[in-house]
Amino acid sequence: MREVQLGSHTVRSHGVKVARTHMHDWWILLLLALIEIILYKIHPFYRFVGEDMMTDLKYPLKSNTVPVWAVPIYSILLPIAIFLVVYFRRRDVYDLHHAILGLLYSVLVTAVITDAIKDAVGRPRPDFFWRCFPDGKDVYDTLGNVVCHGDKNVIKEGHKSFPSGHTAWSFAGLGFLSLYLSGKIQIFDRRGHVAKLCLVFLPLLVASLVGVSRVDDYWHHWQDVFAGGLLGLTVATFCYLQFFAPPYHPEGWGPYAYFQVLEESRASTQATIAVNASSTQAGEPQVDDTQDGRSIHGCMGISLVPPPTSGSTLKDIESGRR
Repeated sequence: MREVQLGSHTVRSHGVKVARTHMHDWWILLLLALIEIILYKIHPFYRFVGEDMMTDLKYPLKSNTVPVWAVPIYSILLPIAIFLVVYFRRRDVYDLHHAILGLLYSVLVTAVITDAIKDAVGRPRPDFFWRCFPDGKDVYDTLGNVVCHGDKNVIKEGHKSFPSGHTAWSFAGLGFLSLYLSGKIQIFDRRGHVAKLCLVFLPLLVASLVGVSRVDDYWHHWQDVFAGGLLGLTVATFCYLQFFAPPYHPEGWGPYAYFQVLEESRASTQATIAVNASSTQAGEPQVDDTQDGRSIHGCMGISLVPPPTSGSTLKDIESGRR
C-alpha cells in the first residue's frame, strides 16, 4: 500500500482546484438534470390496451409505501452524509468530490435512461383499469382500445410502468454507496472478516425492499422492478469505476486522483532533491590532487610528497648529512 498523506488535501487547500478541473463534468450534470425534467413532463406513448388485457391490470389503486419525495433523501442525501463523515476523518477532498460527483452522475444517468424508456414503452401499470375508469365502468372504441375518462395526470402516470423508477434510483444511489463502503473497509483484504459484508449488503437490502414495495403497491410488475434494479446497479458500477479502483484492488480505498497527486508530489520531491544535490556539487571548489607537482590530501592542503629539489640542493643535503 502506498504512503498515505492524511489531511494534506482539504477543501480549503485543494477544493477550488478540483472544482475547476471537473467544471465541464458539473455543467454536463446540470444538462442531465434538465433532460430529466423534460422527460418527466412529456407524455409517454399510449399503448393499445384492449378489454382482454384488463385481466392483469385490475389491481387496486393504492398509495406509495415509499413516497416519491423520500427517494432522493435515501438515495442521494444519505450517501452524501456518509461521504462527509469519511472526509472529516481522512481530510481528502479528492475522495469527497469524486464520491459526490460519481453518485450524482449515477443517479441522474439512471433517471434519464429510466424515464426515456418509460416514455418510449408506455407499459400500463397493474392498477391501470382504476386509473382509466375510476367509476369502474370501462369504455372501448371501435378498435377495442380503451377510452379513459379518469384524471389526465393519473392516466399519464399509469403508462409509466416499465422500468421502475423507484427501484432504479434506489440501486443507483445505494448501489454506489455499497461499492464505496466496500472499498473503504476493504472487504477483499483476504483477512476473512466476513462481518464486513453485512455493512456492504445493507444498502442493497434497502434498495431491494423498495423494489418489493413497488410490486406490493401494484404500481409495477415484477419485470419492471427487475429491470430497474439491474439498470441502476449497472450504471452505479460504471460511475464508481470512473473515480475509484475496484473494491478488490489494493488501492480500492481511495480515488485514482489521490494516488496520481501523491505520485506527482513524490516525483516533484525527488526532482527537487536531485536539483539541490547537483547545485551543491557545482558550488563546491574543485581541488586538483596534483597542484604544482604536489599531492594534496582532500581540502586540507597537506603535502604528502616533498617537493622536487634541484641537484645542488641535494648535494648540500648530502654534505650536511655527512
